[in-house]
Formats: sequence, C-alpha cells, structure tokens
Amino acid sequence: MQHLKLRRAVIATAQRMNGLGINQGTSGNVSARAGNGILITPSGVPYESLKPADLVEMTFDGNWRCAVAARRPSSEWRIHLDVLRARPEFGALVHVHPIHATALACQRRGIPAFHYMVAVAGGNSIRCAPYATFGTAKLSRGALKALEGRTACLLANHGIVAGGDGLNSALALAVEVETLAAQYCQALQLGRPKILAEAEMKRVLSKFKAGYGYGSGPGKAPKAPASTRRSRRR
Repeated sequence: MQHLKLRRAVIATAQRMNGLGINQGTSGNVSARAGNGILITPSGVPYESLKPADLVEMTFDGNWRCAVAARRPSSEWRIHLDVLRARPEFGALVHVHPIHATALACQRRGIPAFHYMVAVAGGNSIRCAPYATFGTAKLSRGALKALEGRTACLLANHGIVAGGDGLNSALALAVEVETLAAQYCQALQLGRPKILAEAEMKRVLSKFKAGYGYGSGPGKAPKAPASTRRSRRR
C-alpha cells in the first residue's frame, strides 16, 4: 500500500480533532497531499475505526479510488481538492465544526483583529465565506475566495477550514482559530471589542514572518531586527 505512514498520520489527525474537542463525530474531514493527488478521509466512517486502507486516494482531476470497495471520499472532497490544487504551499487541510467558530459562522461573522493572534491565519482578519450547500462547487469557490491571503477561514452556517504545510500545522491552526473564536465570543458579551489598527497588525504580521511568536519552532532562531544587528557591529 502506498503512503502508509501518511495514511496513519491522516487517521491520527482525524482522531485528534475529536479528542481536542474541535470536532464531533464524523462531521469534519482531513486531507493531505500525496504524490500527484491527495489522501482524504472517507465519508461517514467513525475515526476511531479507520484503517489505512479506508482512506481514499484522489487525483486533482477528481478521479478517486479506495482499497475498501464500500468507501467514498468525504462529502467535502471538493474543498480539499480545490484548495490543495490552488495553494501549493499547503500540504494538508482540515475541516472541523467547533462550537465557537461555528457559532460565529452561523451569524455569518468573521473574526476581526480584536487580538493580535488573528494574524496567525495570515492577515488582519479571519474571513467568513458565504453560505452554500455542503459538498458543492459553490461552497468550494467561496472558501477559496475567503482563503485569499489567508491560511484559514470560517464557512457560513458550517465550520472552519484550515491549511498548513503539514497535518500538524493545519490542525494547530484550526485549534488557534477556535480559541480566537471563543475569546471573541466572550469579548462580545462585554461590549464592542477594540479592534487593532491595520498598522499594528502589519507589524505583528512582519514579526510572525520573521519567526517570532507563532512562527518560531524548535531550532529556529528568529532574525534580530536590522537596527539591533547594526548596533551589535558598533
């Protein structure tokens, strides 16, 4: 069987989504780039019972196959296929239905820059894509639009889509978005949150891109600002 390690990682990610409380039952789905296509979780199969052979292989032209005859690709395969086709920097995509982000999506509200960590999704807001019936090309087009310049978005009356260079980063981003959604919902109960200025969000985004905060990782030292580097040479 091809991509056995990746298949196991996709299954583990799906199981972690539910374990982390950002998804329920089989409502979400996971995909990962594999060769000239993707691997995606099958439709309607409980994550705890998934085996590597249950995952569906799809090519970017929409053809699919699975070693288990009864399996079909997730009903949201269009979003996964279209996003991973359009965004080569993504190695994986997760789609989940967490409580707070879905509540905002049901109000057709995105998440503005009430907190600097909104920049974790790549911009000064996390957009909400327009509503469309699940599994449709219209929903996929809306998600692609909402993801322009972003790595995550909400789907109206639906949930979250989050992408990353791999499964771990895509899942981590989905958790961050749900955390922000929960904080935003709480802030709204106290009144109208103060929104950070665009200039401040640009500074935050530049720090993230330089490797500070969320952008840092093991063995990855962020670059010192140019002014600091100059002072060290004196």
